[in-house]
Amino acid sequence: MLGLIGEKNKNKNNTNNMSGERGGSSKEYGEGSSSSPPTTTTPSRYESQKRRDWNTFGQYLKNQRPPVALSQCNFNHVLEFLRYLDQFGKTKVHVQGCMFYGQPEPPAPCTCPLKQAWGSLDALIGRLRAAYEENGGSPESNPFASASIRVYLREVRECQAKARGIPYKKKKKSNKMTTNNTNLLVVDDSTNNTSSSSNSSSIMHFSTP
Repeated sequence: MLGLIGEKNKNKNNTNNMSGERGGSSKEYGEGSSSSPPTTTTPSRYESQKRRDWNTFGQYLKNQRPPVALSQCNFNHVLEFLRYLDQFGKTKVHVQGCMFYGQPEPPAPCTCPLKQAWGSLDALIGRLRAAYEENGGSPESNPFASASIRVYLREVRECQAKARGIPYKKKKKSNKMTTNNTNLLVVDDSTNNTSSSSNSSSIMHFSTP
C-alpha cells in the first residue's frame, strides 16, 4: 500500500515538473516574440532620384574618351550631358519649318524630334547641383550652378515655348516692405501666374550610355 502511494506521489511530482518546464518555455517564447525587428528608414523619392541622377552623370563622365574625373568636370561637360539626354526625351518640339509650329495641340503627327522637356532639365540641374555639394564639391566651383547653365536652360525654355505654343509666364514675387512706425508687413496682393506644359515631368527619361 505504501508502495502504491509513493508511486502516485512520484508520478504527481513528475507531472508538476513537466508542467513547470512547459510554462517556463512558453514564457521564454513569449518574451522573445515580443521584441520588434529594427526599423530602417526609406529614402524619399527626391533623394532616390537625386542619387540615380548623380550616378548616371558619373557614369557618363567615365564613358567619355578619355574618361573625365568628377574633380575635373566643368560647365562644358554639363552642357554636353544635357544635349546628350535629348535622345531619350519624350516631348515633341516642332521645328520652324513644321506646319504645326506654335500649336499647343497639333491635329496630326509629324516628324519633329522628341527632346527633354525644359521642366525636366531644370529639375535635374537642381538635383545635381545639390548632389555635387553633398559629395564634397565646393559651392564656388559647382559646375551645375554656372551662369552658362542658366543661360542654356533659359534658351531651351523659350525655344520650347515658341515651338509648342505654350507661353511661359514667370512667377511674380510678392513685394514685402516694412513701415517705420508700426513695423507692419505689407504684401503685394498680385496673383501668381504659373503655366504648366504637358510631358514636363521632373523625372528624367534616359539611360546610361
